Amino acid sequence: MASFFSALVRSCSVGSPGINNPFVSHFLVDVSDDGTKCIRQYGHKTLGIALPILPPGVIIADPVNLDFVFKNEELFQKGQFFRHRLQDLFGYGIVNINGDLWRQQRAAGTHFFNVATMKSLTESELPRALEQTVRQLDKCANSDTAFDLEAVFHELTTQLIGRLAYGTEMHAHDEFTTAFDHASAEIAKRFQNPLRRWTELMTGGKLRESVRVIKRYGQDLVAQTIEKRKAKDGPVKLKGNNTASNLIETLLDSLGDQELVADSALNYLSAGKDTIAQALTWTFYLLIMHQGVAEKIYHFDIGTGSWSTEDRSCQSPMIQQDLSAETTHFILAVFYEALRLYPPIPFDMKEAQNDTILPDGTCIPKGSVVLWCTWAMNRSAKTWGEDADIFRPERWLEGGRFKQRTTSEFPVFQGGARLCLGKKMAERIAVQVIATLTRLFIFERDFEGEKTSPTHLTLPMEGGLQVCIKR
Repeated sequence: MASFFSALVRSCSVGSPGINNPFVSHFLVDVSDDGTKCIRQYGHKTLGIALPILPPGVIIADPVNLDFVFKNEELFQKGQFFRHRLQDLFGYGIVNINGDLWRQQRAAGTHFFNVATMKSLTESELPRALEQTVRQLDKCANSDTAFDLEAVFHELTTQLIGRLAYGTEMHAHDEFTTAFDHASAEIAKRFQNPLRRWTELMTGGKLRESVRVIKRYGQDLVAQTIEKRKAKDGPVKLKGNNTASNLIETLLDSLGDQELVADSALNYLSAGKDTIAQALTWTFYLLIMHQGVAEKIYHFDIGTGSWSTEDRSCQSPMIQQDLSAETTHFILAVFYEALRLYPPIPFDMKEAQNDTILPDGTCIPKGSVVLWCTWAMNRSAKTWGEDADIFRPERWLEGGRFKQRTTSEFPVFQGGARLCLGKKMAERIAVQVIATLTRLFIFERDFEGEKTSPTHLTLPMEGGLQVCIKR
């Protein structure tokens, strides 16, 4: 890649003379390495984009500028460049829309992620799914047989989200999941190749079939939910005051239109199961590479779970909810440090709906894209210190207590009106999974070198996470 960013922008419009070096096409592939190199060279300065496959625009790295974008949702929205490329996968779901439809789906999600849902998660669904995971891992323990831990986490989160949000049994090896993984990887290539739509006419048969499988799955979810409601409550109003027991019922009550509900349900499903599974995978990768951190978790006062100190086994594989504060805060620090180094969404972009000026004085004409590389921002020495490349969970602790950073400094969960609704759910799942598995098993690597991610819309691990485990 010749140059990740085209030129420095100093209080000027995007179309100013001098912004003309190439921002070459494979930015999704190289965004991590080149974005990090550039943020080290230019710091938080705004840089211009000059590339035929992108609208004119800038790449921001200053948290002050990103905070401005987050706080002005009506001004910076998902533009046509972004939406057009994702339309056949995400449709009119919350990931890919703006305005009233987005607000309706956001409200439905907010209604679902309430105290009752979190209670069901921690007291019922997570213990059940985690127990199945422990039993699966037990079969592999002490056998010297390697397996893919990423696949295990995908099964865990798929089961969990399926039961909690959709009231149905789902599995990571289902036809839908395979189709979604293929479609995500192929559609990500549209951001690299300006001719991708044309090449898909000749080579996109499998992609089109994958999209059909995905859409059919969403439609079936909605139809099954309606039938279950009819059997339980009688006739169902597609938009009204029914009693919602899960997310898809809440969406039906809020949106009404079955096709729109299917799109929205699939958006929430992908955002929930894939990103959490990937985050857990990268967390355990880092724990394997830094065994001292895993040992530190093991030696914490874990709480009142039923653990046998003789053989490291437990009468019930679920650690009790009363983890000590010290344990919880440290595990959160470990999880957030993994998210910092391996954010599930490495970059994002918005499109200006009107002319505006960023806080640093950069003029942004209407229709320009504003892109930020979360991967690179999370490695900024200016924000995180000279050891920004190092896995050091303690950077998140102050006096032994976990301390959040602002969303503009740490944009992993977005910010402003689009702050991730599942943030608390992800934290609760991560803390219990990390606490349980590090308490029960010793994970050993069965791979060479450093792990990377393939071209994708999110951040899966290339080749999975091959490990061996011991009790």
